[in-house]
Amino acid sequence: VQLVESGGGLGQPGGSLKLTCKVTESFDEISNLGWNHQAPGRRRESVASITKNGTISYLDSVKGRFTVTRDVAENTVYLHMNALQPEDTGVYRCYAATPWGNLWGRGTQVTVSS
Repeated sequence: VQLVESGGGLGQPGGSLKLTCKVTESFDEISNLGWNHQAPGRRRESVASITKNGTISYLDSVKGRFTVTRDVAENTVYLHMNALQPEDTGVYRCYAATPWGNLWGRGTQVTVSS
């Protein structure tokens, strides 16, 4: 099972970006899918996650701006990033929580700059 991210790139302050994470095969042991953000010089933190039953949680700093959705049939989770701020800059990695630990994507760079 692999997690493959796409999307990201350069975004304008106040603009939008969409990240996509494709899980390469159906894996019933995944309890939730989410996105971590690591800003330059800062610790990695979870910004959004969605459980198997659809429960969603967000980091306070992205509430009202980011939305996490999933397509169960396509084994894909999305992060819709709106009202971008320079502080959103960094590497975003998709993860999948399993009973044996987290699976991680390689990450995709997001840069918010005018």
